[in-house]
Amino acid sequence: MLQVKMMRDFTGISIEMENSKLLIIKAEKGIIGCGFISIDAAEKFGEAVAVISGVSSIEEMLEKPVVKVSEKARELGIKEGMSGKEALEKMRHSL
Repeated sequence: MLQVKMMRDFTGISIEMENSKLLIIKAEKGIIGCGFISIDAAEKFGEAVAVISGVSSIEEMLEKPVVKVSEKARELGIKEGMSGKEALEKMRHSL
């Protein structure tokens, strides 16, 4: 099942898989995603991506800490340890 959740300036996407979920929240300048998301792929394509692991819902992604960051996300001021919500704000407001 696919669920889309509109949140202010962000779009949350949850895809139910057989044994888990794929979770992504899209901001204007990048995404935060669950452990399924590959930082290597983000680097290859020059995308701003922050990974948050151990989550099972869009809401959890906002509260849990970022564990991996692409170089493009780092340029926006996103760092390991900040909350998903903080990372999204940087993807929304950074110049």
